[in-house]
Amino acid sequence: MKQTHIENLLNKETLLPADLGELLRTRGEDRLLLFAKGAEVKKQYVGNVVYFRGLIEYGNLCRKNCYYCGIRKDNTCTGRYTMTDEEVIDAARFAFREGYASLVLQSGELMSKSHRQQITRLLQMINHATEGKMGITLSLGEQDMETLAEWRNAGARRYLLRIETSNPHLYSRLHPQDAQHDFKQRIETLKMLKNLDYQVGTGVMIGLPFQTIEDLANDLCFFRDYDIDMIGMGPYIEHEHTPLYAYRQSLLPQAERFDLGLKMIALARIMMKDINIAATTAMQAIDKMGREKALKVGANVMMPNLTPQKYRENYLLYQDKPCTDEEAEQCKKCLEIRVKLAGDQIGYKEWGDSKHYANRIKRKTD
Repeated sequence: MKQTHIENLLNKETLLPADLGELLRTRGEDRLLLFAKGAEVKKQYVGNVVYFRGLIEYGNLCRKNCYYCGIRKDNTCTGRYTMTDEEVIDAARFAFREGYASLVLQSGELMSKSHRQQITRLLQMINHATEGKMGITLSLGEQDMETLAEWRNAGARRYLLRIETSNPHLYSRLHPQDAQHDFKQRIETLKMLKNLDYQVGTGVMIGLPFQTIEDLANDLCFFRDYDIDMIGMGPYIEHEHTPLYAYRQSLLPQAERFDLGLKMIALARIMMKDINIAATTAMQAIDKMGREKALKVGANVMMPNLTPQKYRENYLLYQDKPCTDEEAEQCKKCLEIRVKLAGDQIGYKEWGDSKHYANRIKRKTD
């Protein structure tokens, strides 16, 4: 049977930006072909196993003023907090006891000697409390080489630093024009992480003001060209206490942003077959079955929230974030159901390291 044009595109060895733009615009049956291809590649290269990363939203203090973020420094409408050592360790013990095998320690971005030392101490405490059996991911923003090296030596295995967009001009419209919001520094930090042998994760927001389909196509090429090991991305959702909220009338409808999110996940899976891809909470913020749908088209990681419920309302990067009223046990049970509905199984007691990372390190040492 003769293949359609879209099927031919999906079977190309290397997708070009123009190809990606066409695939991101697919509708109807062509769109379903894209999703089916993402599911096929996922099953072949990473299997139908979903890995849990227990998410600890450690604090919402931040030195940055990104125009899209609800915990930006100048937002005075959110209560600021930092979890205690005991709360962090309790969350880590819960994850260990429940068989998650992996944690994500996330916070607003801070750069100071005391912050560096505090994170180092927490890494050491987590490793001690969990017998060194937890794979730890950090998501703490841009840092210098000395800090990143110290945290790597203290037991961090992965680092997530979202680029948010690979277009420098668009990046400049999303951030203040000062030394703290430098696109080149963002790129340089990703390079440092690779040099330190972290598993490196990044990602983008989908449906931003001023963003084009061509921008998203180039984002996918960025992931491939920078040999990224893991991706966390989802639809842009506006927050009323941010400067970008003024552009809300110009945004794509949320349903279209969600659909683009699914297409980005499917294409990332097709292009970079053995990476880890998160089914992010932002997908569920728009569609109640959003994370299940993300799993079905290529995602293989979910992040149950371990943050104490009393803090969750103050870690709203965007509005209408789901699950802010749940405790860790409720979140776990909910996600177990979602994974089952998607036809996948949970890889309990497995670190779920990126296969792409293992192959990248092997190429480096050969």
